[in-house]
Parts: sequence; C-alpha cells; structure tokens
Amino acid sequence: MRQSKYIHALAVLFVAAGEAQSQETGLVARRIVVSIPDRKLALMEGDRMVRIYPVAVGAAATPSPSGSFTVVERVTHPAWYGPGKVVPPGSRNPLGTRWIGLSIKGYGIHGTSNPRSIGRRASHGCIRLRNADVEELFGLVAVGDAVELRAERVPAEAGVFGAPAGQ
Repeated sequence: MRQSKYIHALAVLFVAAGEAQSQETGLVARRIVVSIPDRKLALMEGDRMVRIYPVAVGAAATPSPSGSFTVVERVTHPAWYGPGKVVPPGSRNPLGTRWIGLSIKGYGIHGTSNPRSIGRRASHGCIRLRNADVEELFGLVAVGDAVELRAERVPAEAGVFGAPAGQ
C-alpha cells in the first residue's frame, strides 16, 4: 500500500515536471504573421491570435520581401549601419529601441524614430512598429520563431486582419 502511494506521488511529480518543461520551452507553435497589404502584424500561438499590431511596410521602391523566415537575432538598443554612416542607439536611430532580425539578410522587425510612418508603405523593406509595440513583441518572441511575410491577403486570415488597409 505504501509503495503504491509512493509510485503514485512519483508519477504526479513526473507529470508536473513535464508540464512545467513544456510551458518553459514553449511547445505551442508561436509565429509572427505579417499581412503586407493590410499593414498589420499578428502574433499567433497555434491558431490563436495573441496580439495584433499596426506596422509600416516597404515602400513601392523598396518593398518588403514575402515568404517564410525565422527570427535569428534579438537586439536591444541597436545601432543602424547605413552606407558610410552609423547611427548609434537613441531617439534619431531609425531602428528604434529593438531589432528582431530575420533569416533573410538585412531584413527585420524593428521600432522607429518616425511613428507617423506606421500604417503606411514607408520602410526600406523591413517591418516597422511603434517602439512601445516592438518592445512588447520583443518580450514575446524568441530566436527560432517562425515569421511569415504575406504579400497577398489570405482569405482564411481575414478574421485576424479585418478589412484591408485604406478601407
């Protein structure tokens, strides 16, 4: 009798440890989905929408890429490196306060020094968020998370993104 109680208690501990580890390692598939035409970013866990943010996307001359990527780096207070110029972290930095680098070289999700650009086709191809929004998103994503940049509306996601931008 005592031994069965011991085995039962041990089994409960193993189940609890497994649950804790699955929560800690984030086994729920977390991904970022950006609707370029809607100029919105959705953070998804499985099929559940966690948060949606308005964004700026690439301008007509410098469009955002489309496709499936992953988060490869996360940087707080990044410096911006342009042709022959480096802008250190601060209020004039076009990357804002956070950089979430993607698996396509030179592209990422970041803050901005120009919050009025949000909701427009205004970037050099990256996905821009308000600094407060990118700081929140930064805390919710990890290296390895999937990122989907969609150049066209997907009917199945209409409920997530709502009416197209400009309507």
